Amino acid sequence: MIRKVEMADVEVLAKIAKQTFRETFAHDNTEEQLQEYFEEAYSLRVLSSELENPESETYFIMHEEEIAGFLKVNWGSAQTERELEDAFEIQRLYVLQKFQGFGLGKQLFEFALELATKNSFSWAWLGVWEHNTKAQAFYNRYGFEKFSQHHFMVGQKVDTDWLLRKKLR
Repeated sequence: MIRKVEMADVEVLAKIAKQTFRETFAHDNTEEQLQEYFEEAYSLRVLSSELENPESETYFIMHEEEIAGFLKVNWGSAQTERELEDAFEIQRLYVLQKFQGFGLGKQLFEFALELATKNSFSWAWLGVWEHNTKAQAFYNRYGFEKFSQHHFMVGQKVDTDWLLRKKLR
């Protein structure tokens, strides 16, 4: 089951966001870099502001009544980049390690694409770390192609994200 995250969920969202990011990227970042990133991206203040933004939505995916992961999508001025006209950004898609292998990431991704299509956006796009070949292959299977790149800060460390897009209409 996928459900929209409400303001009352913000503390749980912060916990899940930090845990999934740590599980995914701790091997390439110091604890200090992670803590700086968590303060910049996943503090209660930042997440509350994102939940209040009318051009952004966040969803939990459940597995046997437990929160297993989350999805954040943006459009309009909420997007992290504005290179495409009439575009829908899939900004965050994370599944907790213990729930990986159940197809939940695929469900979240397909849900995001359905939202983009249902709302008649021309493009869906996302950023993926240049060294995350597993995720790149996943997105390529859905027809996403690289069109640009941008820098992604984890604390004081600069990473490069590839920007991938898919034409929807």
